[in-house]
Amino acid sequence: MEAAGLCSYGASKQRIRRIAAILEEMYGVPPARREDPLDALVETVLSQNTSDVNSGRAFRSLKERFPSWEAVRAAGVHEVADAIRSGGLADVKAARIQRILERLHRERGSTSLDFLERLGTRGAQDYLVSLEGVGPKTAACTLLFGCGLPVFPVDTHVLRVARRLGLISGRCGAEAAHEAMASMVPPELVYPLHVNMIAHGRRRCRPQRPRCDGCLLALECVLGKENALE
Repeated sequence: MEAAGLCSYGASKQRIRRIAAILEEMYGVPPARREDPLDALVETVLSQNTSDVNSGRAFRSLKERFPSWEAVRAAGVHEVADAIRSGGLADVKAARIQRILERLHRERGSTSLDFLERLGTRGAQDYLVSLEGVGPKTAACTLLFGCGLPVFPVDTHVLRVARRLGLISGRCGAEAAHEAMASMVPPELVYPLHVNMIAHGRRRCRPQRPRCDGCLLALECVLGKENALE
């Protein structure tokens, strides 16, 4: 496993704040978002290996089909899979969701993650990644959007943008990137910077043919500087 120290270029807090301010100039201040932590967890599980459009459709279908998470736990796995079919890998994700719900019911007596905040940030992270199918990104999304804790999730968009901005090395993998970004980003910037890095990755800093012309981050960006020299 990569060490975060080898992964990170150690960007200063000043540079992180400058990048965050430029992103807010481009995309605005993200509206506050807070949801039930179990909703956030299941949403993120459904988002694995599929698009946001498909996972969002699957989550809405699941909530419409079942009145509660306890009902999802008690249902047949095929019923849950049918409800989330639009999200892809439905049979795998249905079984995974039910095993998470079953463990919560067995250990806590209810299908709820309301206890997470009482564990503290590190304790909550450790608990979440002990659940089947929950890695650092899923845990971070659950804690950021479900608990309001300043834990920085790194998805494919954030990883790409962070590499191009030179915040982390090009060889830095997603798991080490979580540790590296956590060490760099001030707590109050975790939410807006995460949301706006995703927006930037989707709208402008795309995997292929990124829209570098006119990008306000060009002078902060390794790729932008290379293009300027051509």
